[in-house]
Amino acid sequence: MTVVASNTPGHDPKAAARALDAPIRFAPGGPRPLIALTKDAALLATLKKVTEPAHQVWPAASELDLPAGLMGHHAGVALIDSAAITTPIATLTQRLHAQFPELVLIVAGNADEQAALAAQITEGSVHRFLHKPLSEQRVRLFVEAAWRRHEEGHVIPPAAALLASPQPPGRAAHWWLGLVAVVAAGGPLLWIGMRTPEVALPPAPLPPTAPPSAASDAALEGLLARADRALDAGRLLAPPGDNAADLYREALARNARDTRAVNGLEQVIDRLLSAAEAQLQEHHLDAAQQLVDQARALSPNHPRVAFITAQIGAQRERAVLSKAQRAAASGNVAAALAVLDDAAHGSRPSTLVDEARQELAQQQVDARVADYLGRGRDALNQGRLIEPVEDNARFYIESARALAPQSAGVQQATQDLITRLESESRAALGARNADQADVWAAAAGDAGADPEQVASLHTQAQQLRSTVAADTLAHSFKEALEQGRVLEPATDSAKFYLAQLQQSDAAGPATAAARSAYAARALDEARNTLRSQDFAGTRRWLTEARTAGVDPGDIDKLDTALAAAQDAAQQASSIVNESTLVRTHYVAPQFPQAARERGIDGWVDLQFLVDTDGAVSDVAIVGAQPAGIFEQAALDAVRRWRYQPVVHNGHVVSQRAQLRLRFAVQR
Repeated sequence: MTVVASNTPGHDPKAAARALDAPIRFAPGGPRPLIALTKDAALLATLKKVTEPAHQVWPAASELDLPAGLMGHHAGVALIDSAAITTPIATLTQRLHAQFPELVLIVAGNADEQAALAAQITEGSVHRFLHKPLSEQRVRLFVEAAWRRHEEGHVIPPAAALLASPQPPGRAAHWWLGLVAVVAAGGPLLWIGMRTPEVALPPAPLPPTAPPSAASDAALEGLLARADRALDAGRLLAPPGDNAADLYREALARNARDTRAVNGLEQVIDRLLSAAEAQLQEHHLDAAQQLVDQARALSPNHPRVAFITAQIGAQRERAVLSKAQRAAASGNVAAALAVLDDAAHGSRPSTLVDEARQELAQQQVDARVADYLGRGRDALNQGRLIEPVEDNARFYIESARALAPQSAGVQQATQDLITRLESESRAALGARNADQADVWAAAAGDAGADPEQVASLHTQAQQLRSTVAADTLAHSFKEALEQGRVLEPATDSAKFYLAQLQQSDAAGPATAAARSAYAARALDEARNTLRSQDFAGTRRWLTEARTAGVDPGDIDKLDTALAAAQDAAQQASSIVNESTLVRTHYVAPQFPQAARERGIDGWVDLQFLVDTDGAVSDVAIVGAQPAGIFEQAALDAVRRWRYQPVVHNGHVVSQRAQLRLRFAVQR
């Protein structure tokens, strides 16, 4: 494919339109790049740091450069910074997804822009939304998730995927009609190639960001208090502007790292999903779906959203099939046909339901059951256990069971399906994927597996989550300890991660190892600060060591050494008269010749330190009369004196002393 960028001289818009007359897909090749439409140098640097060298980052400076980058570089992932575009973000992403269906989109912006993209985030055409300001860790998580999605091929449109794979006889025409409908609705897909070049104006400079103030803190606290009250009152999503979800999201827009706001929004989602589960238990499927959709709008990738959505879909299938099963089992073929007729004319037409209706009308139940079981075995062998919808082993086997619940073949197929679902759950546990293990276990339970076995699989998944969380905390603890972040910062230090470990898995081996390492480090820091005579620091580290469970004998030794060091320091800082010391070596001062010849008398006041070995150091002149005559002679003599070491409380200590040396001419 040859592509001419719209900002290249000599560009032919008609030729570009012809080249872009269908959604673009690229042939397999080397690693795809990440296209970044942004003017934010810091964001671009972060993207390169978390992406390269596995994938290159290609910057697009404007919307005009974007088509050439996407087509010329065969991009796999694109990040759109809403601050760098003039087109409304929802319009731009919708057009990008229509023209580049394999492209995984990430958008960076604020809460209003996320709200504008809510529908696209829910349906998956926008993969992730990054709130500004951005953290490196969050950018890394979202980019890695985007590449995984790209590699799994989840963004290929359903119609294209179905046309690319063999279809059962009699079904291709239906899919062809669906494709015609998709293409007929796709007229606006040529927007990039057909655009008239525009002049990209630089964005207006942002106002300087003021440092947090007491007023802004108070405003945020007030907003969170309103959100908490709305949550307590059950006002989760209404009325507009005064509900828990809106208020917590507004708080997050002001401070994206506010833990209270994050936790509050999570509680809103949890209540919505718990309510959905309750509705599901009562078989109120539409109400359950509405609640799940509301939760999805707040957190599109929440694992419980996918889990409950799958349960709703399964229950819808079962509701139709169970109703038909009861009618068919009682011999009321007309009632079974009526159920299947309703399903066939519903919002999700099913070829299988239509075929079952025809077979029932012709009294060919046994043949239809055999067909379902055959398809079920094929799907089972190909690993299509619960997906795609209405083309999976569970659907086919339950369809057969709806028609012939007492059939030995149906019962054996059901047991085979249960065995396979349980096996997949165990495999997911072995791969440390707790969420997927829960999905398989729930599917096994829906198929009729032993409730105790299903409960055991769910328990193991929860234990795995705890283990994975503990491993993550242990890694963060080790990293903080190695980098010297022992106590600070408060939420990113070894002490912080140890506390998190003890809270989540107090008896775990990772927690025990971290506690031992922290205790040893605290003891080392206490010794280091004692050597440098940072007595306050020593006391602080001794407290940390004692809290961490260091052996009391080691604590006592350091306590004793600290007391001795403090006593010695205090003793050394006090000044005594030299006459109170025992001098062991004396050198007489030399009377200066000039003073002798002139008959000058005088004195010199000195201070000096007697070290623990009795030597004299740190000699200082504190006074002299007359000045400038006898000082040097006094210094030369005193520096050579020696004393008996001073003993205080049983320990040899340094001692500062003072004396006055008099110089007199003998007459």
